[in-house]
Amino acid sequence: MAVRILGWDLNVAFRLGDAMGIDPFAIAELLPDIEAVAVYHMNKRAPSSDDA
Repeated sequence: MAVRILGWDLNVAFRLGDAMGIDPFAIAELLPDIEAVAVYHMNKRAPSSDDA
């Protein structure tokens, strides 16, 4: 069975950003684009069912 990441828990990202003093509007604007690229690359590196 292949492992796939679907996305991040954005509620946690907002809480972490708040704890770090980051403006929530900046998080809302930037994080979806960062998440899409990061998830793509994490899935690319994850082992597939063909690797077993």
